[in-house]
Amino acid sequence: MNIILAGLNHRTAKVEIREQFALSEEQIGEALYKLKRNPLIQEALILSTCNRVELYAVVTNTEEGCTALKNFFLHQSPSDAVASALYTYSARDCLRHLFRVSSSLDSMILGEPQILGQLKDAFDLAMLHKSTGVLLNKVCKKAISVAKRVRTETKISENAVSISYAAVELAKKIFGKLHQKSVMLVGAGEMAELSARHFISNGVKSIFIANRSYERSLELASEYQGIPVRFEDFFVEMAQSDIVLCSTGAPHYLIGPQDVSKVIASRANRPIFFIDISVPRNIDPAINQLDNVFLYDIDDLKLSVEANLRSREVEAFKAEEIITEEVEQMTRWFKSLDAIPMIVALKEMAEEIRIREMKRTLDRLGALTPEQREAIDGLTLSIVNKLLHGPLTTLKEETHGNNGNALLEATQKLFQFGKTVTTIPTPALPLKGMESNE
Repeated sequence: MNIILAGLNHRTAKVEIREQFALSEEQIGEALYKLKRNPLIQEALILSTCNRVELYAVVTNTEEGCTALKNFFLHQSPSDAVASALYTYSARDCLRHLFRVSSSLDSMILGEPQILGQLKDAFDLAMLHKSTGVLLNKVCKKAISVAKRVRTETKISENAVSISYAAVELAKKIFGKLHQKSVMLVGAGEMAELSARHFISNGVKSIFIANRSYERSLELASEYQGIPVRFEDFFVEMAQSDIVLCSTGAPHYLIGPQDVSKVIASRANRPIFFIDISVPRNIDPAINQLDNVFLYDIDDLKLSVEANLRSREVEAFKAEEIITEEVEQMTRWFKSLDAIPMIVALKEMAEEIRIREMKRTLDRLGALTPEQREAIDGLTLSIVNKLLHGPLTTLKEETHGNNGNALLEATQKLFQFGKTVTTIPTPALPLKGMESNE
């Protein structure tokens, strides 16, 4: 058996290709059923997100299995663009890829946390449809634990790498905890909505939402338990806000020094943090001259994001070392499976010989008490176990080494098994034409 994958992602395929293969939960269930009907495929799992669709499988033949997985894509969309976007991995490289995916090293945004939850969902769905088994269960659980280890032992998920989240992080630097703070969003577009989500997750007390379309203010306020504000009234409500995030399409300044001076006065000089992520800017930079006013624009946030990305890239090197270590452990486990049929065969052969010879001896000895028969049975069993302990331990420990296959072949010849023992092929190096494209 071997573990393989075929897929495409944001690095190899444009969104118009990826969206062709986006699957709902129901469609994933149907696809898993179709995959398992292929006699080559023993186990299967599908990871489908907006940035990737990957099929993982345990197969009886690596090369034929990879072809089957690629054909699964090509039957749905037989085009050169899809064919060139597909990648395949097997054995060690498959493990490495999955561990990098689960640890968000292969994500569009390095260190983003969503992919781990998406992998868990994919694993749960595959188990629900009974498409996984011993190997994929072990590998998926390991991938999840590797991701947790990476997050624990590195800082790859720390520091903001999106504009909206960077805005929240800057607010936390100004105010510390945000639990008792109020936020005003001027504008209710995508960036404002993402910011609202981050502010809510960081425990802000309340969110005021002002937009030129009051209906949109109502919609967003309803979704985030906020307070809708008519656009012409946002200066009145601003006096209650500790943080003001402005993100509109206006071509001019909406907030100037005179307006902010009045707001600050009505707040008894309590500070306000302004964030302007609009292009062109909607907040006059002159307000920075006022006491207790802090203003950051999108360029300030981009500088913060770029610095944080560099920091994450440094942490990614540490994560890669962890993944290399975990891949080695997992590869050794896979290789140890090669010894299982041989160990079973040795035990069965020894037990057959023991029972046959013990019966012959007992027949010659005549009448014996049950205690005497039990003593002879225990003696012969102990002798066999002691004789096999060394060879079996060696098989388990040495199979994953460079001479593992030679040891298995020698054992097979030594005990004259012939072709009666079916071994599990050792995970191989990537097939030609299937090398990593990272």
